[in-house]
Amino acid sequence: MTNVLALVGSLRAGSINRKLAEAAEQHAPEGITLTTFDGIVDLPFYNEDIDGDTPPAAAVAFRDAVAVAGAVLLVTPEYNGTMPAVLKNALDWGSRPFGSSPLSGKPLAVIGSAFGQYGGVWAHDDARKSAGIAGATVLEDVKVAIPQSVVRFAETHPREDAEVVELVQGALRALADAADARAAA
Repeated sequence: MTNVLALVGSLRAGSINRKLAEAAEQHAPEGITLTTFDGIVDLPFYNEDIDGDTPPAAAVAFRDAVAVAGAVLLVTPEYNGTMPAVLKNALDWGSRPFGSSPLSGKPLAVIGSAFGQYGGVWAHDDARKSAGIAGATVLEDVKVAIPQSVVRFAETHPREDAEVVELVQGALRALADAADARAAA
């Protein structure tokens, strides 16, 4: 069983990207479970001064969740051409302590949806870059960027869209394969 931890870059309750994570959770292939970690909203802005012997409880909970996951799935919209600050902040917390962080070597993929015609690819590229620098093993070939989100999902939930279901299942299978390969190494 591969446990995938999802981090959603939009905090809005009705967010299309939150619904995309719900679709991934509901349609996860056999042998894969997906859990969304909602606690990134509680993480203070990363500050090395407060990340010492007793880091904030929210950071400890986040790092523990990343550490026990087999893989991480970032589900992000695009804000002003890049990923939301809350997601970048989570990556910063997950990248410490340097060299032995919970993200170090962890398989990670980025998916998402945005209103624009490209589905948030700039944000996804930035998220992959930042996660890789933070130490994750980024699956560069997993690319799920769903455009025109407001229009496409105006009348339907992403979990009811066959193409979306197929795309998120493919992303989850790739993460599970990478997690299995990491465990076998």
